[in-house]
Parts: sequence; structure tokens; C-alpha cells
Amino acid sequence: MAIANQKGGVGKTTSAINLAASVAVLDNKVLVIDADPQANATSGLGVTLEASDETIYQCLVNGTAPADTIFETETPNLHVLPASIDLVGAEVELITLDKREFVMKGIVDQLRDDYDYIFIDCQPSLGMITINALVAADSVIVPVQCEYYALEGLGKLMNTISSVKRQLNPKLEIEGLLLSMYDRRLRLANVVVNEVKTHYKDKVFDTIIHRNSKISESPNMHLPVILYDARSKGAINFLNFANEFLQKNAPVQTS
Repeated sequence: MAIANQKGGVGKTTSAINLAASVAVLDNKVLVIDADPQANATSGLGVTLEASDETIYQCLVNGTAPADTIFETETPNLHVLPASIDLVGAEVELITLDKREFVMKGIVDQLRDDYDYIFIDCQPSLGMITINALVAADSVIVPVQCEYYALEGLGKLMNTISSVKRQLNPKLEIEGLLLSMYDRRLRLANVVVNEVKTHYKDKVFDTIIHRNSKISESPNMHLPVILYDARSKGAINFLNFANEFLQKNAPVQTS
């Protein structure tokens, strides 16, 4: 699943880290692919890179085997394929490659059988790396903050997803819109929730992520909120979201 929104500050990386960690603690093997040069998912999961460590950049540009770049995290069952600022250069370097939109798909396909779920944390843009993530993904989770301008840019993102589905990845679906940063005391937050549900109806997840100080504090400790404070409202929100996600995406049982 790609977690994408070209608008910054919507809780995209927070959603990626905490959904992945919550799914992992529910006894699933999970990988986060950090596809953002800011590398916040990498640091937020407690991975500190050395100068010699290879990242998603080397996988995309040099063909490094992704299995050689994966790190374990403090969360059981949760691994990360990290990013660094070098990933900025990949936008330009991918342009010169044949089938440039399919490079990340090749990386993901090498890892599919090793994990129950793979989440790709996209950068806040609709550039070549994000297009690669959408081509590699089965579906897209779109975080939407419950604040002013929440719907700004969503139409463009939906058009991009439709274009990728039509031209490059016929299997791509919208997994759902995740309402985040919700404060029920604010009238505007409730207006945004109603607007998003009116526009996108059954594409909106039932679970809403509330504003919570523990969610904001946990990246400073390089931990997902479920490890930072499992009893916090934020941790409970993301566990509820993980359960909703898993009900929709339960592995097929074979006899």
C-alpha cells in the first residue's frame, strides 16, 4: 500500500509509521519502504544510518538488492527499507532509465513473498518517485487532515491515481481516506469530516485519528506511538485503524 498525499503536513508519515507498527504488533510481518528524501519514517522507526549504509536510493538507481538494505526496528515484526537525502537525486536519475515508472515495482516484487504487508511512505509531491510507488502498489491510503484546505489538492491526487491506474497499473485501487488530526471541540474539524464523507462516501475509513500529544511526542523518541505509550488515545486510534484495515485486507486462507 502506498500512503500518499502531495500536500505536506497531513500526517502521512505519522500514519505510515503508526499503522505499520500497529499491524505488526497484531502478529503480522510488515515492511515500511521510506520513499521520502526527508527520511522521517526511517528516523521515526529508530533507524540511524551510517555513511556506508545503503538505502532505497541505491536500490532504485544502482540495482542494489533490497534485501541487503532492510533494517529491523524495535517493534516486533516491523522492518524498514530506509531513505536518506540522497533520494532527491533519484528523481532526476530515474528520468533517463527505460521503464522508469516500474523501477520500484521491481523492488517491491522482490519482497512481496517475505512480508504480509508492505507500506510505502511517499514524499509530499507527485513526482517520479511517487509515481513509482503508485505503480508498485496494490492500493493507496490517503491521509486527510481535519483542517482548513483539507480538500485542496485531493482532486489532483485522485486524478493522478486514476491516470496511473489507466496507463500503468490497472490493479491500483484507493484503499481509503484516513481522517487525521481531528479535534472534536473545533467546529471546523467537524465540518471537514462531513465534507470529506459527503464527497468520498464509502472511500473514507470509519476510524478517525484524533489530535494527541503522544502521537506528536513519539517521533522525538524514534518510536511509534504504540511503543511510546500504548495506553494513549493516539495508540488506541491506530490500533483501531489497524483492525479496520486488517478486516478489509485479511490474508486469504488456503487449505
